[in-house]
Amino acid sequence: MRADPHIVATWIKGWTLARETTSPTPYKGGFRVDVGWPEQKARYVFPAIVPAIGELVSSINEPWVFLKACASPDALQAILPPRWTIQRPGYMMTNAGPMASDSALSEGYRLDATRGTISVVRAFDPTGNEAAIGRVVVVDGFAIYDRIETRPEHRRRGLARAVMQALETIAREKGAVRGVLVATPDGRALYESLDWELHSPYTTAVIPGL
Repeated sequence: MRADPHIVATWIKGWTLARETTSPTPYKGGFRVDVGWPEQKARYVFPAIVPAIGELVSSINEPWVFLKACASPDALQAILPPRWTIQRPGYMMTNAGPMASDSALSEGYRLDATRGTISVVRAFDPTGNEAAIGRVVVVDGFAIYDRIETRPEHRRRGLARAVMQALETIAREKGAVRGVLVATPDGRALYESLDWELHSPYTTAVIPGL
């Protein structure tokens, strides 16, 4: 299951917009992003296992420089020195839309949308507290979805589905015709129920801090 380099390039561009980091720069078949966070100094993203990955893992000695590749954990693990660790699995997913639209908010919940370069949809509970949130940016006709989160006490009430569908409506108004995101194992099940498809595995390695 080989990732489409164009989709990966579009996704990382959207990710940097959504996270308000520096723009990605090409790097030996992939991309580098100077993230600048305390526990993520930089990240390298590759659409496949390429020779540059072996060079990087041999030369990087500092923690919190992330290496991400559209490859299986076993494939990436095979070329990592012992100081590197594999993080939880990720999945790059795509959707040609429209998503399944059978969700309804639980009684008392409401959605609020803010449109902009980064469009944000929030779900609020009956007391006015934020219960779920998601973001989307549109890049070259692709909707890049990011940080879709539901607070633990509000899960299994359809909030993430409602947030995703509201974000899709905004993205299509902005000209998006296809969606891309990277899912956690739990998130993958949600997105598959909304007619998303697995594009490729997405594996992360890093030297952890003390």
